Amino acid sequence: MAAAGNESPNKSTEDKTSARRQNEVNKKLKYTSLAILVIQNASLILSIRYVRTLPGEHFFTTSAVVMAEVLKVFTCLVIILIQKRGNVKTFVSLLYDSIVVQYSDTLKLAVPSLIYTLQNNLQYVAISNLPAATFQVTYQLKILTTALFSVLMLRKSLSKIQWISLVLLFAGVAIVQVEQEGGKQKEALTGTNQNYVKGLVSVIVSCLSSGFAGVYFEKILKGSSASVWMRNIQLGIFGTILGLLGMWWNDGAAIAEKGFLFGYTPLVWGVIFNQAFGGLLVAVVVKYADNILKGFATSFSIIVSTITSVYLFGFHVDLIFTLGAGLVIGAVYMYSLPKPNTSTSSTSTPSSSHSNGRDSELDAFLPKSVLVK
Repeated sequence: MAAAGNESPNKSTEDKTSARRQNEVNKKLKYTSLAILVIQNASLILSIRYVRTLPGEHFFTTSAVVMAEVLKVFTCLVIILIQKRGNVKTFVSLLYDSIVVQYSDTLKLAVPSLIYTLQNNLQYVAISNLPAATFQVTYQLKILTTALFSVLMLRKSLSKIQWISLVLLFAGVAIVQVEQEGGKQKEALTGTNQNYVKGLVSVIVSCLSSGFAGVYFEKILKGSSASVWMRNIQLGIFGTILGLLGMWWNDGAAIAEKGFLFGYTPLVWGVIFNQAFGGLLVAVVVKYADNILKGFATSFSIIVSTITSVYLFGFHVDLIFTLGAGLVIGAVYMYSLPKPNTSTSSTSTPSSSHSNGRDSELDAFLPKSVLVK
């Protein structure tokens, strides 16, 4: 009895120590997640902007989109093979069953894959024609489009704070665009053969496609047992095929003359690897990050992009841009705040929807090979 009595305090102490260590690990994972999210959000936009504004002939963006899809599919195949401990027979059987036998589920991914392929190409157009900071701020409109499509298609509910944040988000983007339209940035872009209107239209269409594709992807795959890696393979197959068709349509003659890898420098390869692996990496990292942390990371990456753009691209920051960007940053953070809990049973559905939204955010983000969250 005495021995048993001694075991209980010792076990309690061990449990407390274990819980304390787990909390420390979780805290480190959260901060690591924050750093990775910020680096991913900022570096991708800045690197694309940099390689697309260098003097001389540029690589074909359509070929870069295809290459990113191929690398993403290859990476997911390797991960699944490792999960099957190198058993090729089991690996091939799983692929055949998931892609061919369950062809109806595979075909459902054709629509979001088409939209994501279009979106990836539009992002290149937008970043090539807009300052990195302006793109980063304007692209946060995807939060607005995703929220609206979620309400319309999934019947999700938003809190008052989220609705207010969406209004502030729209106001902030509008202020930035008004300032850019009549300011020095437009003159600078005109002088470098960049089309501001073309970039603006591209980013707006990209936001619309991002919102619709993410919500549609969540809707058709609810209850699906497929792993995120298999989903990416299915999406990547369609993405590669559609990307090749787009490449042939837009740049077929030029690529036939100059080659698929024309203009691929180490910097360009860096951008493509960032596109292919960055999305998968961040999708895994998001598992350790809550909505507040993701919102903070997005907001902080806007600041990083703006400051870096000043030094790399001579971007001009004035009071109006600061006001608009500040509203966007505040709106992103407000929107990520958790919904207030209430005691009524009717609020349990929005809460669960919000929880499901976090899962869908992970899934919806996975197939995007260019975009920040």
